[in-house]
Amino acid sequence: MELKNLTIKDIRGGLMKKEFSAWELTAAHLDKIEKENDEIFAFLHIARDLAISQAKAVDEKIKNGEQIGILEGIPMAVKDNIMVQDLPCTSGSKILQNYIAPYDATVIEKIKGQGAVILGKTNMDEFAMGSSTETSAFGPTRNPRDLRRVPGGSSGGSAAAVAANQCAAALGSDTGGSIRQPACFCGVVGLKPTYGAVSRYGCAAYASSLDQIGPLAKTVADAQIVFDAIRGRDDRDATSVEMPAAKTAKEKYRLGVPKEYFVAGMDPRVESAIKEKISFLEKQGHEIEEVSLPHSEFALACYYIIATSEASANLARYDGMRYGAAKGGDTVTDAYFAARGQGFGAEVRRRIMLGTYVLSAGYYDAYYVRAQKVRSLIKRDFDRALAQVDAIIAPVSPTLPFAIGEKTDDPVQMYLADIFTISVNLAGVPSLAMPCGAADGLPVGLQIIGRHFDESTLFNVGKIIEG
Repeated sequence: MELKNLTIKDIRGGLMKKEFSAWELTAAHLDKIEKENDEIFAFLHIARDLAISQAKAVDEKIKNGEQIGILEGIPMAVKDNIMVQDLPCTSGSKILQNYIAPYDATVIEKIKGQGAVILGKTNMDEFAMGSSTETSAFGPTRNPRDLRRVPGGSSGGSAAAVAANQCAAALGSDTGGSIRQPACFCGVVGLKPTYGAVSRYGCAAYASSLDQIGPLAKTVADAQIVFDAIRGRDDRDATSVEMPAAKTAKEKYRLGVPKEYFVAGMDPRVESAIKEKISFLEKQGHEIEEVSLPHSEFALACYYIIATSEASANLARYDGMRYGAAKGGDTVTDAYFAARGQGFGAEVRRRIMLGTYVLSAGYYDAYYVRAQKVRSLIKRDFDRALAQVDAIIAPVSPTLPFAIGEKTDDPVQMYLADIFTISVNLAGVPSLAMPCGAADGLPVGLQIIGRHFDESTLFNVGKIIEG
């Protein structure tokens, strides 16, 4: 039995039947990580001692016949912007290179409480700002499907770790597509939950009104298991809410296809794979209906105004005094500028400057206020479309995974990689990304977009597509 290839469901069955131990399972995954990390570089920090101790505790519980959690013994990885007590939490940045998390994020408390084994912290674009995991201060992650290509971003390390069977599941964060796009590029499943479905407490903020933590996994069922473990209200995050009861699965669904998402410029191989899966659903008896999201064309500009504005405020705390490495200088101001200038990478500095500019006197109304109005229109588009259908089927990315270095010199081209994902964050609705085929040996992904707090429908439709 190849322990590294098992799904969460398989692992639970094997542990309960005592076909293998949690220690054996964990050791197999750790060995694979250590063997491949120089090549793939999915992990920034490997937590061997923590993982082994957690695995032994799981084996002891099973031996004693104690009740076990839904993630008991499951080897998991965690994106490096989510706090795990006593482990580094760098957010992929040199400014936090030596920072050790003093507490667990709420999602970490929850997965630990359900018995998960934490293997380590995964690589990411610096402060989650990027679409390829190339802006990490510690080097890029490579796509396990093709080492010459990017794994997507910003949760590229988590997606690559799942795709390479270095863990059974992982946690990532999604501000504009940062779970779904890496899931698409690496051929795994990723969920961006409804805004507020999962607590953000303990996750380094990029854009607070857009950020959301979610799972990456090998199957839709596994993603659902992890989501069920981390969802729910948290008093430490005022934006979080208690989830309503899951909806009963239907035999047939009415599914919308947004006409604005199939436009000139999309890779024809991607378009063909998506349309083939839509045709499959129609043949299965599901109703396919064209819907319109007319303000989608403004989503990219709207997102980069709102996200950078919030980033410029959130990242002000990294001043080399309270967080980050202090730098020398004749005055506090000199030290402040030195710490931020040397600690932040080029992409983070670019977004801070853009956000500060659009919030400045004379530009606030012209840019930020107008972007918020457009955001309301985008949300209204989704509300109207989802009143007609149970869910929306759309591409995740307009292209196949691109080569490492292909877009690093052109920020606009990099930003366009998220053109089909960012509107979901602006509207706050949930979206499930999953594989729907391959082209030239590279994964193609589709996303299923649903109503607020209706993740259950996404999982049900996803399982139909998965077969």
